[in-house]
Amino acid sequence: MNSRLSGFRDESPTARRGLLAGQGGHDPDAFRALDPSAGLTVEQADHMIENVVGVFGVPLGVATNFTINDEDVLIPMATEEPSVVAAASNAARIARASGGFRTSSSRPVMQAQIQVVDVEDPEGARLRLLDARHELMQAADEQDPQLVELGGGVRDISVRVVESRAGRYVVLHLMVDVRDAMGANAVNSMAEALAVRVGEIARGRVLLRILTNKADTRLARASAVFDAEELGGPDVAADIVHAGALAEADPYRAATHNKGIMNGITAVVLATGNDTRAVESGAHSHAVGADGRYTALSHFETDTGGNLVGTLELPMPVGLVGGATKVHPAARAAVGLLGVATAQQLAEVITAAGLAQNLAALRALATEGIQRGHMSLHARNVAVSAGATSDELPHVVSRLVADRAVRADHADRVLAELRAGGR
Repeated sequence: MNSRLSGFRDESPTARRGLLAGQGGHDPDAFRALDPSAGLTVEQADHMIENVVGVFGVPLGVATNFTINDEDVLIPMATEEPSVVAAASNAARIARASGGFRTSSSRPVMQAQIQVVDVEDPEGARLRLLDARHELMQAADEQDPQLVELGGGVRDISVRVVESRAGRYVVLHLMVDVRDAMGANAVNSMAEALAVRVGEIARGRVLLRILTNKADTRLARASAVFDAEELGGPDVAADIVHAGALAEADPYRAATHNKGIMNGITAVVLATGNDTRAVESGAHSHAVGADGRYTALSHFETDTGGNLVGTLELPMPVGLVGGATKVHPAARAAVGLLGVATAQQLAEVITAAGLAQNLAALRALATEGIQRGHMSLHARNVAVSAGATSDELPHVVSRLVADRAVRADHADRVLAELRAGGR
């Protein structure tokens, strides 16, 4: 596998799929499901959600140039936003010169919460539940013997007393290694099964029993060194550090900073059929520090050689079994392209894509500003919306960019002028 595909962007979508198949030694038809005519059918969609009336297409691109833990990877990204795939690919090219991305992750442990209300002695109930730890863990494991057989299962139980405006609650956390699943169904089923017994031990009434998307026991990490000269020089590297520092200190900047990270992450999560909302909620909750302040998920600093070092750590509850990942034909093709064998590997690749996307955005902000590159790509959408044909597209796009007026009304005028001149 070589993720450095020179000229890839100049090929047609069909030719690109052929190149991907050749790179990974896949069957030539491996990526046929990425063509709308052969992808998710209405009949398949009708089995996935309710009240289906059709399917909604999202462009799926491939980020190139990625080296992760010394292995080249081609990363599928499903997104409607121009510049995301190109920016991630460019950042990966810069990181490639210094060895690419290094990643790691914790075990795939998800948590479910069981809320007990109307408890007379919350602190006493907490200790009673902890005393019954082994009984409860065994009962939970009995709900999913296949998971236990695969090496997963309950790893621990913790109990908290939570103060609220409506009273004090006893909240039991069930921590479960879900292996290669996202894990929501597994932990929810266990929580449901334990509810009655937990209520008996706590001497209260069980209300909620459901997973938490604050998946802080299931973290993925990525880091990379970006050569200062490749970025544009030491001053650019220093300014990226300043941009990152503002995001760490200021929640107004952090919100946009983290959105840039999620541009890359959500695109890969969606492409592989995983739950974008679960990943996003976990990421943003993780961005709230111990002091209750929302801050940047990533960090940038310079090393002794003056090069930029970027790091990113966040929850990554994704899976390879169950859900749309197995049902959606395009998601299966995307996972096949990645070649990952475990949910942890998938989580690490996704995190690397998020760091790459973040670096690309900060580099643009620290140099030419975000709009120049973004609007250059956005100009294609505007030109197509105005009715430009394939032959007219290059001229209209170049004019919109040169005039610095990437707007629908200007596209209409440019297209009218072009057609009038061709009479």
